[in-house]
Amino acid sequence: MSDTATDVKEEKEADHHPYFRPKDAATLILIDRSGDKPKVLVGRRHDKVVFMPGKYVFPGGRVDKSDNRVPVAAPISPELEANLLKGSPKITPSRARALAVAAIREACEETGLCLGCQVDKPVKLDGAWQPFAEAGLLPDPSGLFLIARAITPPGRVRRFDTRFFTADASAIAHRVEGVVHADAELVELVWVEIGSQPLADAHAMTKNVLAELDRRLATGPLRHDAPVPFFHFYGGKMQKDVLGA
Repeated sequence: MSDTATDVKEEKEADHHPYFRPKDAATLILIDRSGDKPKVLVGRRHDKVVFMPGKYVFPGGRVDKSDNRVPVAAPISPELEANLLKGSPKITPSRARALAVAAIREACEETGLCLGCQVDKPVKLDGAWQPFAEAGLLPDPSGLFLIARAITPPGRVRRFDTRFFTADASAIAHRVEGVVHADAELVELVWVEIGSQPLADAHAMTKNVLAELDRRLATGPLRHDAPVPFFHFYGGKMQKDVLGA
Protein backbone atom coordinates (compact mmCIF):
# COMPACT_ATOMS: atom_id res chain seq x y z
CA MET A 1 0.00 0.00 0.00
CA SER A 2 1.31 3.49 -0.84
CA ASP A 3 2.56 5.85 1.83
CA THR A 4 0.62 9.12 1.61
CA ALA A 5 3.47 11.45 2.56
CA THR A 6 5.81 9.76 0.11
CA ASP A 7 3.25 9.93 -2.70
CA VAL A 8 2.66 13.65 -2.19
CA LYS A 9 6.41 14.34 -2.05
CA GLU A 10 7.05 12.38 -5.23
CA GLU A 11 4.29 14.14 -7.12
CA LYS A 12 5.71 17.50 -6.03
CA GLU A 13 9.21 16.52 -7.16
CA ALA A 14 7.90 15.35 -10.51
CA ASP A 15 8.08 18.86 -11.96
CA HIS A 16 11.85 18.81 -11.54
CA HIS A 17 12.34 15.44 -13.25
CA PRO A 18 10.41 15.63 -16.54
CA TYR A 19 12.45 12.84 -18.15
CA PHE A 20 12.60 10.35 -15.30
CA ARG A 21 13.34 6.99 -16.92
CA PRO A 22 10.35 4.63 -16.88
CA LYS A 23 10.70 1.29 -15.12
CA ASP A 24 9.75 -1.99 -16.81
CA ALA A 25 6.40 -3.23 -15.51
CA ALA A 26 3.82 -5.87 -16.36
CA THR A 27 0.06 -6.15 -15.97
CA LEU A 28 -2.09 -9.27 -16.26
CA ILE A 29 -5.68 -9.28 -17.53
CA LEU A 30 -7.37 -12.58 -16.73
CA ILE A 31 -10.26 -13.48 -19.05
CA ASP A 32 -13.18 -15.81 -18.31
CA ARG A 33 -14.77 -16.96 -21.57
CA SER A 34 -16.98 -19.69 -20.08
CA GLY A 35 -20.17 -17.61 -20.44
CA ASP A 36 -21.93 -15.88 -23.31
CA LYS A 37 -19.77 -12.77 -22.97
CA PRO A 38 -16.11 -12.59 -21.90
CA LYS A 39 -15.40 -11.21 -18.45
CA VAL A 40 -12.17 -9.77 -17.06
CA LEU A 41 -10.93 -9.81 -13.48
CA VAL A 42 -10.46 -6.44 -11.80
CA GLY A 43 -9.61 -5.50 -8.24
CA ARG A 44 -10.90 -2.45 -6.37
CA ARG A 45 -8.15 -0.39 -4.78
CA HIS A 46 -8.33 0.75 -1.17
CA ASP A 47 -10.12 4.10 -0.72
CA LYS A 48 -7.24 5.54 1.32
CA VAL A 49 -4.39 5.04 -1.15
CA VAL A 50 -3.23 8.18 -2.96
CA PHE A 51 -2.90 6.64 -6.41
CA MET A 52 -6.31 5.84 -7.96
CA PRO A 53 -8.22 5.30 -4.68
CA GLY A 54 -11.33 3.17 -5.06
CA LYS A 55 -10.63 2.52 -8.75
CA TYR A 56 -10.92 -0.87 -10.39
CA VAL A 57 -7.55 -1.97 -11.74
CA PHE A 58 -5.72 -4.99 -13.08
CA PRO A 59 -2.95 -6.59 -11.00
CA GLY A 60 0.51 -5.45 -12.03
CA GLY A 61 3.77 -3.85 -11.02
CA ARG A 62 7.48 -3.52 -11.62
CA VAL A 63 9.72 -6.30 -12.83
CA ASP A 64 11.68 -7.86 -9.96
CA LYS A 65 15.16 -9.39 -10.06
CA SER A 66 13.70 -12.80 -9.22
CA ASP A 67 11.51 -12.76 -12.33
CA ASN A 68 14.45 -13.61 -14.57
CA ARG A 69 15.74 -16.41 -12.35
CA VAL A 70 12.68 -18.33 -11.22
CA PRO A 71 12.21 -21.71 -12.97
CA VAL A 72 9.07 -22.02 -15.08
CA ALA A 73 6.89 -24.94 -16.11
CA ALA A 74 7.15 -23.95 -19.78
CA PRO A 75 8.86 -21.10 -21.65
CA ILE A 76 7.02 -18.19 -23.20
CA SER A 77 6.03 -18.89 -26.78
CA PRO A 78 8.40 -17.80 -29.58
CA GLU A 79 5.61 -15.58 -30.94
CA LEU A 80 5.17 -13.80 -27.60
CA GLU A 81 8.92 -13.34 -27.29
CA ALA A 82 9.02 -11.83 -30.78
CA ASN A 83 6.28 -9.33 -29.87
CA LEU A 84 8.05 -8.34 -26.65
CA LEU A 85 11.31 -7.76 -28.52
CA LYS A 86 9.67 -5.26 -30.87
CA GLY A 87 9.99 -1.54 -30.30
CA SER A 88 12.53 0.62 -28.50
CA PRO A 89 14.54 0.55 -26.34
CA LYS A 90 15.67 -2.91 -27.32
CA ILE A 91 15.49 -5.65 -24.71
CA THR A 92 17.00 -9.12 -24.48
CA PRO A 93 15.07 -12.43 -24.63
CA SER A 94 15.76 -12.88 -20.92
CA ARG A 95 14.14 -9.52 -20.23
CA ALA A 96 11.15 -10.53 -22.34
CA ARG A 97 10.80 -13.67 -20.22
CA ALA A 98 11.08 -11.62 -17.03
CA LEU A 99 8.26 -9.31 -18.16
CA ALA A 100 5.88 -12.22 -18.74
CA VAL A 101 6.85 -13.89 -15.46
CA ALA A 102 6.44 -10.58 -13.59
CA ALA A 103 2.80 -10.42 -14.71
CA ILE A 104 2.18 -13.84 -13.14
CA ARG A 105 3.99 -12.93 -9.89
CA GLU A 106 2.11 -9.65 -9.50
CA ALA A 107 -1.21 -11.39 -10.08
CA CYS A 108 -0.44 -13.88 -7.33
CA GLU A 109 0.79 -11.20 -4.92
CA GLU A 110 -2.21 -8.91 -5.40
CA THR A 111 -5.07 -11.35 -6.02
CA GLY A 112 -3.86 -14.67 -4.62
CA LEU A 113 -4.43 -16.34 -7.98
CA CYS A 114 -1.49 -18.40 -9.23
CA LEU A 115 -0.99 -19.34 -12.88
CA GLY A 116 1.13 -22.45 -13.04
CA CYS A 117 1.47 -26.17 -13.63
CA GLN A 118 2.02 -29.05 -11.23
CA VAL A 119 5.55 -30.44 -11.12
CA ASP A 120 6.64 -33.96 -10.19
CA LYS A 121 9.49 -32.93 -7.93
CA PRO A 122 9.28 -30.17 -5.31
CA VAL A 123 11.12 -26.98 -6.24
CA LYS A 124 12.32 -24.53 -3.61
CA LEU A 125 11.05 -21.05 -4.35
CA ASP A 126 11.51 -18.04 -2.09
CA GLY A 127 9.72 -14.78 -1.39
CA ALA A 128 6.78 -13.99 -3.62
CA TRP A 129 7.12 -17.37 -5.33
CA GLN A 130 6.66 -19.40 -2.14
CA PRO A 131 2.90 -19.93 -2.70
CA PHE A 132 3.75 -21.74 -5.94
CA ALA A 133 6.17 -24.05 -4.16
CA GLU A 134 3.67 -24.77 -1.40
CA ALA A 135 1.08 -25.77 -4.01
CA GLY A 136 3.59 -27.90 -5.96
CA LEU A 137 3.52 -25.49 -8.90
CA LEU A 138 5.89 -23.68 -11.20
CA PRO A 139 4.72 -20.47 -12.90
CA ASP A 140 3.61 -21.04 -16.49
CA PRO A 141 3.85 -18.06 -18.88
CA SER A 142 3.34 -20.17 -22.02
CA GLY A 143 -0.31 -19.16 -22.45
CA LEU A 144 0.17 -15.40 -22.20
CA PHE A 145 -0.61 -12.94 -25.01
CA LEU A 146 0.66 -9.36 -25.34
CA ILE A 147 -2.26 -6.95 -25.82
CA ALA A 148 -0.62 -3.52 -25.50
CA ARG A 149 2.36 -1.53 -24.29
CA ALA A 150 2.11 1.88 -22.63
CA ILE A 151 4.61 4.35 -21.15
CA THR A 152 3.65 6.84 -18.44
CA PRO A 153 3.93 10.43 -19.76
CA PRO A 154 6.99 12.55 -18.88
CA GLY A 155 6.81 14.85 -15.89
CA ARG A 156 6.23 12.20 -13.24
CA VAL A 157 8.71 10.58 -10.91
CA ARG A 158 6.96 7.23 -11.03
CA ARG A 159 6.97 6.28 -14.69
CA PHE A 160 6.38 2.79 -16.05
CA ASP A 161 6.96 1.07 -19.35
CA THR A 162 4.11 -1.42 -18.97
CA ARG A 163 3.33 -4.49 -21.03
CA PHE A 164 -0.28 -5.63 -20.76
CA PHE A 165 -0.68 -9.40 -20.94
CA THR A 166 -3.77 -11.58 -21.01
CA ALA A 167 -4.31 -15.16 -19.89
CA ASP A 168 -7.33 -17.40 -19.77
CA ALA A 169 -8.95 -18.01 -16.38
CA SER A 170 -8.48 -21.73 -16.95
CA ALA A 171 -4.76 -21.18 -16.34
CA ILE A 172 -5.45 -20.42 -12.65
CA ALA A 173 -4.06 -23.44 -10.82
CA HIS A 174 -4.16 -22.29 -7.18
CA ARG A 175 -5.77 -19.67 -4.97
CA VAL A 176 -4.04 -18.20 -1.92
CA GLU A 177 -6.66 -17.26 0.64
CA GLY A 178 -6.61 -13.99 2.57
CA VAL A 179 -4.70 -11.87 0.03
CA VAL A 180 -7.65 -9.62 -0.79
CA HIS A 181 -9.26 -8.03 2.28
CA ALA A 182 -10.45 -4.72 3.72
CA ASP A 183 -6.94 -3.50 4.65
CA ALA A 184 -5.08 -4.77 1.57
CA GLU A 185 -4.15 -2.84 -1.56
CA LEU A 186 -7.04 -4.57 -3.34
CA VAL A 187 -10.14 -4.86 -1.18
CA GLU A 188 -12.24 -6.97 -3.55
CA LEU A 189 -12.06 -8.89 -6.81
CA VAL A 190 -14.81 -8.81 -9.43
CA TRP A 191 -15.33 -10.52 -12.78
CA VAL A 192 -16.94 -7.94 -15.08
CA GLU A 193 -17.83 -7.57 -18.74
CA ILE A 194 -15.77 -5.06 -20.70
CA GLY A 195 -17.67 -1.77 -20.77
CA SER A 196 -19.70 -2.54 -17.64
CA GLN A 197 -20.37 -0.07 -14.83
CA PRO A 198 -17.43 -0.94 -12.53
CA LEU A 199 -15.07 0.10 -15.36
CA ALA A 200 -16.90 3.35 -16.18
CA ASP A 201 -14.45 5.50 -14.19
CA ALA A 202 -11.35 3.40 -14.82
CA HIS A 203 -8.06 5.09 -15.68
CA ALA A 204 -7.93 6.36 -19.27
CA MET A 205 -5.12 3.99 -20.21
CA THR A 206 -7.03 1.07 -18.69
CA LYS A 207 -9.93 1.96 -20.98
CA ASN A 208 -7.59 2.16 -24.00
CA VAL A 209 -6.22 -1.30 -23.34
CA LEU A 210 -9.68 -2.75 -22.66
CA ALA A 211 -10.96 -1.32 -25.95
CA GLU A 212 -8.09 -3.04 -27.74
CA LEU A 213 -8.78 -6.32 -25.93
CA ASP A 214 -12.47 -6.05 -26.79
CA ARG A 215 -11.62 -5.69 -30.49
CA ARG A 216 -9.27 -8.65 -30.32
CA LEU A 217 -11.83 -10.88 -28.59
CA ALA A 218 -14.50 -9.94 -31.14
CA THR A 219 -12.45 -11.58 -33.91
CA GLY A 220 -12.28 -14.95 -32.16
CA PRO A 221 -9.46 -16.68 -30.27
CA LEU A 222 -6.51 -14.45 -29.40
CA ARG A 223 -3.61 -14.60 -31.84
CA HIS A 224 0.00 -13.53 -31.51
CA ASP A 225 0.10 -12.09 -35.04
CA ALA A 226 -2.46 -9.33 -34.31
CA PRO A 227 -1.07 -5.76 -34.21
CA VAL A 228 0.02 -4.70 -30.73
CA PRO A 229 -0.63 -1.00 -29.96
CA PHE A 230 2.02 1.11 -28.25
CA PHE A 231 0.69 4.09 -26.28
CA HIS A 232 3.20 6.82 -25.50
CA PHE A 233 3.43 10.60 -25.26
CA TYR A 234 5.18 12.94 -27.66
CA GLY A 235 4.92 16.72 -27.69
CA GLY A 236 2.48 16.61 -24.80
CA LYS A 237 0.00 14.41 -26.65
CA MET A 238 -0.68 10.70 -26.49
CA GLN A 239 0.40 8.77 -29.55
CA LYS A 240 -0.78 5.33 -30.59
CA ASP A 241 1.66 3.36 -32.74
CA VAL A 242 1.96 -0.30 -33.61
CA LEU A 243 4.90 -2.20 -32.12
CA GLY A 244 7.37 -3.11 -34.81
CA ALA A 245 5.71 -1.00 -37.50
